[in-house]
Amino acid sequence: MTNLPTESVSFDRVAHRYDETRGGAKRGAEMVADLAPWLVPGAILEVGVGTGLISAALADAGRTALGVDISPLMAARARARLGPRVAVGDARALPVHDACVDNVLFVWALHVVGDIPAALAEAGRVIREGGHVIAFHGGPDAERSDLSDAMAPLNGIRLNRARPDTDVALASAGERAGLTMRHNGWTTAWPIDQSPNQVAEQIASRVWSYLWRLDDDAWQAHAVPALENLRALPEPDRPRRYHQRHRVTVFTR
Repeated sequence: MTNLPTESVSFDRVAHRYDETRGGAKRGAEMVADLAPWLVPGAILEVGVGTGLISAALADAGRTALGVDISPLMAARARARLGPRVAVGDARALPVHDACVDNVLFVWALHVVGDIPAALAEAGRVIREGGHVIAFHGGPDAERSDLSDAMAPLNGIRLNRARPDTDVALASAGERAGLTMRHNGWTTAWPIDQSPNQVAEQIASRVWSYLWRLDDDAWQAHAVPALENLRALPEPDRPRRYHQRHRVTVFTR
């Protein structure tokens, strides 16, 4: 249940509803605002482009944005936003020539890559001298709310489980890839509005990747109590606002 992935994880199973459960175009714009200070001039390759929300926002801001994703269904949705500048491929073997882009982005992607050192080595291979590799990573740091209290039975697998995309792991992998760390800190804390029933529905339909590997016993022990807690909250259709942030690490070649 808590084993780290040895293969990169495809999001084909949630491609049809990924946007609605991850904040949609609003999230893409928020990510771009956080990314902008770290981008150098030139082309941007987003590894784990997903449905293209972030790269589309970058393109709207006048940047040349390209994307790669291991999920054919996610990549198809990204192509609808970005055109033919999206390829199906694995972060550990990018279908990109050496030293041909100026920025490589990993936004909430490294935790589902089977080999972070290999992914950062590939990022280092494809960026030009002086380019940047930017990663949003790690578990979320979120304000406490009645939603988070209700979800406490899931904390053992949602928050406290072993994650591969820690600060230490990225620092080590970046050094092995010949990259120099320029920044390590927090993203901006952005607002999220969700109701108890919305969160319960997302858990019940397993839209989050940390739920995909749960067997029946783990589901009964962790997910069922969280669902019961959420559905018992007062005004279950009223959105609650909380703020959430993630780690950001920037490397340069």
